[in-house]
Amino acid sequence: MVFSIPGLAAENSQAASHLKARIVEPADLLQWGVGMLVVLAMFFACVWAMRKLTALTPGPAAKMRVLGGISVGMRERIVLVEVGKKQLVVGVAPGRIETLLVLEGDDCLAQQQSRDSDGSSAFAQKLMQAMKGAGRSDA
Repeated sequence: MVFSIPGLAAENSQAASHLKARIVEPADLLQWGVGMLVVLAMFFACVWAMRKLTALTPGPAAKMRVLGGISVGMRERIVLVEVGKKQLVVGVAPGRIETLLVLEGDDCLAQQQSRDSDGSSAFAQKLMQAMKGAGRSDA
C-alpha cells in the first residue's frame, strides 16, 4: 500500500468540512432540559412507587420493638425487646446475641418505664428481680 501525501490532505479537508462547529441554540438547551425533567420525573415516580409497595406489606420489624436496655459493660448491653405478645430479655455483645429470658402473659414488664426516687428505672429493677428469680429456679 502506498499512501500519497496529496491524497491524505484531500481526505482531511473532506472530514473537516463534515465536522463543522455547531452553535448551541436555545432550542437545544430546551430539549436537554425537558429530557432531564422527564428522567427526574421517572426517577421520583419509581421511588414513590417503591415506598407505596413496601408500605403495603408490613415487615417483621413492625411487630418487633425495643422497650429498653441497660449497659453492663463497655460493649455489652441487656435489652428488653417486645415481639408480638412476648417480651424477650436479650444480651447483646459484639458478634453475639443471646436470649436471657422470655416473658409472657403476667410476667411481661410494664411498657411505661417510670423513674423511681433513686433514679433507677422500673425496667432495671424488674430485670434484676427476674434474673434473681431465674437463678433460683435453676439451682
